[in-house]
Amino acid sequence: MLHLLNILGPISIITFIGYAMGKSTLGLHSRTLSSIVILVATPALIFHTLTSMHVSSGSLEIMALAAAGCMAIAGLLGFLLVWATGGSVSGYLPGLMLPNSGNMGLPLAILTFGDEGMKLGASYFFVVAVIQHSVGVSIASGTVSLTHLLRQPLIYSIFLVLAVTILELPVPQVVLKTTEMLGGMMVPAMLILLGNSLATLKVADLKPAIAIAVGRLGLGVVSALVVIYALDLTGTVAGVTFILATMPTAIVTYVFAEQYHRNSNQVAGAVVVSTVLTFVCLPALIWAALWFTKHTV
Repeated sequence: MLHLLNILGPISIITFIGYAMGKSTLGLHSRTLSSIVILVATPALIFHTLTSMHVSSGSLEIMALAAAGCMAIAGLLGFLLVWATGGSVSGYLPGLMLPNSGNMGLPLAILTFGDEGMKLGASYFFVVAVIQHSVGVSIASGTVSLTHLLRQPLIYSIFLVLAVTILELPVPQVVLKTTEMLGGMMVPAMLILLGNSLATLKVADLKPAIAIAVGRLGLGVVSALVVIYALDLTGTVAGVTFILATMPTAIVTYVFAEQYHRNSNQVAGAVVVSTVLTFVCLPALIWAALWFTKHTV
């Protein structure tokens, strides 16, 4: 119980700070903060984590495969669900398929599993981010384009990580220290943005919001279980995979819906309801992740 409190406490407090700021007259400029997180802090954190902590190419491969597998399963089942109910694929599929493995998942992985959770979580998250800004954008826009993906600094940080890892290149201390400082602001900034989103996004239509929220959680659990057992994942790898796969609808789905005029009000409601639902289920999700860690060794 104390361990759960130590995990949930910091996440809840920092998220509430973001929520309070969103409700106050301080005027938190979320677009500026999110740009800093996406363009600077996230690439820095991933580069520093995966190079300074000496993540093996094997760990990168297994977490990348787990992330791709979970999202492929969620995407396929989500597509069938939307098609069967006659919904808009471009409007609703991203909300069912794309988990919030960044704002919510990474902090959970770090607080639950420490440095090992950070290494594995970062390895998983960079695949999620790539898919969000390639497949996710293509689904929302209805067209296939790599332009959006190639504008993301995250992609180039991944190339650098692969070069350093494969070629065993030394990284100057000044680079490690700089990326450590920049990356250190990502987790609290993401949680503040999460809280701010809960305060500012409105639930326009409760019925589809609940449907997407329940669907995202259900698809996350199913995809995690299939991948854990199909790839025979064990220990912390299994635990981190379970946590990140079961996260709520990603906030970026609202950004895509707003940009491409895809039921943005309903998607905003889905983000809010999905996040609240996940918060309610967090004790059970963390317990399950810890169970996998102990019983799959």
